[in-house]
Amino acid sequence: MNFNLLPYAVSWGVLAIVVVVLIIYRKSLTNREDDSIHLEGTVAKDQVALDHKLASVDRWGKLLTIIAVVYGLALAGIYLYQVWTNVPTY
Repeated sequence: MNFNLLPYAVSWGVLAIVVVVLIIYRKSLTNREDDSIHLEGTVAKDQVALDHKLASVDRWGKLLTIIAVVYGLALAGIYLYQVWTNVPTY
């Protein structure tokens, strides 16, 4: 039972790159964040909009990170199983 793991490894790599891009995007969003709380005016609305955007990025980031870790561990397990079963016996 030998599987070609290259397509799966490439898809895992793409998933990992997406997670890194989300991290960079979140970091760029928080660079513009104002730490003080405004109660009036358009700044308060902007803060609420930024909060919603950050919550969405965080939700997707957590979900995709969990999927990438589980997928990577599954690939590693399959690879190790293949290596283990294909060891020549003398």
